[in-house]
Amino acid sequence: MVLAVVLSIICLALVGFAASARVVRQIERGVVFRLGQVQPPPRPPGLTMIVPIVDHLRKVNVQVVTMPIPAQEGITHDNVTVRVDAVVYFRVVDPVRATVEVQDYVFAVSQVAQTSLRSIIGKSELDDLLCNRERLNEGLALMIDSPAVGWGVAIDRVEIKDVALPETMKRSMSRQAEAERERRSRVITADGEFQASKKLASAATAMADAPAALQLRLLQTIVEVAAEKNSTVVLPFPVELLRFLDQGADALVRQLSAKGDVEGAELAPSDIRDSEGAMPSRQGTTGRVPRQTRT
Repeated sequence: MVLAVVLSIICLALVGFAASARVVRQIERGVVFRLGQVQPPPRPPGLTMIVPIVDHLRKVNVQVVTMPIPAQEGITHDNVTVRVDAVVYFRVVDPVRATVEVQDYVFAVSQVAQTSLRSIIGKSELDDLLCNRERLNEGLALMIDSPAVGWGVAIDRVEIKDVALPETMKRSMSRQAEAERERRSRVITADGEFQASKKLASAATAMADAPAALQLRLLQTIVEVAAEKNSTVVLPFPVELLRFLDQGADALVRQLSAKGDVEGAELAPSDIRDSEGAMPSRQGTTGRVPRQTRT
């Protein structure tokens, strides 16, 4: 009889232990409601005991949640229609608030993220969405974190994943990029030609001071042309010979000019006769020659 009572007590104790014992995992925190009222602080990981029937344990996951934000379509500040999607990383820092203050904190964060993303699209320009995402990510995270703090949720980070552009805008951007590359190419080519012209001008000045250098350059050019195995090689006229002929022609012209001046000075007006062989009249005479008559 005593043995049966002991066994009954043991069975009741085991049943009560099984009914009151709960295991909280490392990734969770336990929030206990006693007769509907929350009992802080949250239960830590491990084995925890509750009062059967009176207490109710609710487990809250405290891991980082990765939640994608559906693509939102909007018009940017510079009137371009785009579709932008993002991803939010958040976690629960206060299990009691996440359980009491909001019905479903995951759904609440999702809705706030969508509305904040639409607001960011309307305030930003297209260039910012494409090139300056870090600043937009920080602003978006701040907008989502403001209401989430009251729910016991902390926003770790927000990342804009993709920006979908209309096809017309893609073609316009492609043409713009092509024009920009063409402009850079022309600028680089013009700069190279300008630098080459300066170098050539310097080389021409140096060769003008040393004519032998020009002859050496001419011989080098001939060697380079001959190395190409052309059927015809055109040898240019020697520059020095041209200069010699030019100098000789200038000297000859000066000699002829000097000789003509000397001869013009030696011939006096009294020595010049007219076409009929008569002497020109001198000063003080009538200047007429009597006509001869035939007999």
